[in-house]
Amino acid sequence: MSTTVIVTGAHGQFAQQLITDQPAHVRLIAFNRAQLDITDAVQVQQCLQHHRPAWVINAAAYTAVDRAESETAAAFAVNAEAPGHLAQAAARIGARMLHLSTDYVFDGQSPRPYRPDDATAPINQYGHSKLAGERKVQAVLGSEALIVRTAWVYGTTGQNFLHTLLRLMRERDRISVVADQIGTPTATPTLSRFIWRAVEQGLGGLHHCTDAGVASWYDFAQAIYSLAQAQGLVQRAVSIVPISTAQYPTPARRPACALLDKSSLWEATGLIAPHWRDSLHAVLQAITAPPKAPV
Repeated sequence: MSTTVIVTGAHGQFAQQLITDQPAHVRLIAFNRAQLDITDAVQVQQCLQHHRPAWVINAAAYTAVDRAESETAAAFAVNAEAPGHLAQAAARIGARMLHLSTDYVFDGQSPRPYRPDDATAPINQYGHSKLAGERKVQAVLGSEALIVRTAWVYGTTGQNFLHTLLRLMRERDRISVVADQIGTPTATPTLSRFIWRAVEQGLGGLHHCTDAGVASWYDFAQAIYSLAQAQGLVQRAVSIVPISTAQYPTPARRPACALLDKSSLWEATGLIAPHWRDSLHAVLQAITAPPKAPV
């Protein structure tokens, strides 16, 4: 018997990975923004009433961190109000909900990786909007909600740090990258694998999910350059230059060190994430692989 799962944000990199990894027993219905406006409570309610999913996975988000400082209302509409609409609609039909959140709910001042139950303290409007979304979902669904915080997400498609770096490496001889912001890159295949396992197990609560290991954005850029050269994606010499956050001012402040403690999710699912360098290697291999012939 199949399980119906609705996924929002269908055009996003994470939703695309969920679609690729869809388990055989899942009937997945993915909606993009044009098909389902999650900021419209009535439209959300009608959609869920019609399809009656067992799970709703909210992969839609306003992710323009710097623009959120000036487009605060838009960020909160998508990241806070919309998850609340989805949670209300899910509650009415007895569905479970998985909501994806971010390391930016923390201020980046902790001397150790943040645990799910640590105090939150966002330092930018994007982080505030995502935290507000978490709270709205929890207030409606309680333990029936699964909230997963992640960080530095990238994949084979979409707009992300990996693809930006690959483009810049083809255009420039020198690229400056911030070296004093610390976190963990997360490949969409890792995130997807944990999410589908969590849904299969009916997991609830608040958890963290990233790849393993620690990196600065500079470390990540250096690894991208080295592996991309080895796989023929970059065929010219490029100088990757470390700079400080102060040398690269942005409208939104970023956490200096927002490592996430993933142990609760690893224990609950029985899965262990690969090191971020191994995941990066696999993603770059997927980018360079020839397209599969139609069956």
